[in-house]
Amino acid sequence: MRKDFSVAEAKAHFADCLRAAEKGDPVVITRHGKPIAALVRAEDLEQLERLRAAGPQGGLASIAGGWGGSEELVAVLHGQRRSPARTVRKR
Repeated sequence: MRKDFSVAEAKAHFADCLRAAEKGDPVVITRHGKPIAALVRAEDLEQLERLRAAGPQGGLASIAGGWGGSEELVAVLHGQRRSPARTVRKR
């Protein structure tokens, strides 16, 4: 369950924020009511970095492999033909 803290609250209750993130509850730090940062578990950060590295062109095959038994899925996905990118017609 996500928890929001202002910068001042996060500073005053930093240990509580770390414990929440460690349990798997993301902590969003806000300034003037707008989110500016988040504390997440290290494992969640690794997954986010893998997704970012794949990029929008990477597709599912580029992120598969992060869990046991996914090797077969990777092989199937690499064997599939990708459809070309759609073009947008201007009116």
